[in-house]
Amino acid sequence: MKIEQQYPELFAQLNDKQRSAVVQSLAAGWHEGWEPTREDVENLTDYARGAIDAAEYDRRSAAAAHRAAEASRRAAGIVGAA
Repeated sequence: MKIEQQYPELFAQLNDKQRSAVVQSLAAGWHEGWEPTREDVENLTDYARGAIDAAEYDRRSAAAAHRAAEASRRAAGIVGAA
């Protein structure tokens, strides 16, 4: 997993401790089969550096999950299910 190399601009504003925490969090999910998007990485790095609070992180995560579920339903041909 070379997430820092994929999105160096998102990690540029983090200190070493923040960078390590973000990478560990992303790696834990990745080992469970999750593949983070740029949006996922941006949200986590924003939270780690204090640009957003926990409530905003949760709101963004829920919105992203909703969009992903809608895309999966559309791909499966399920229209109007929510």
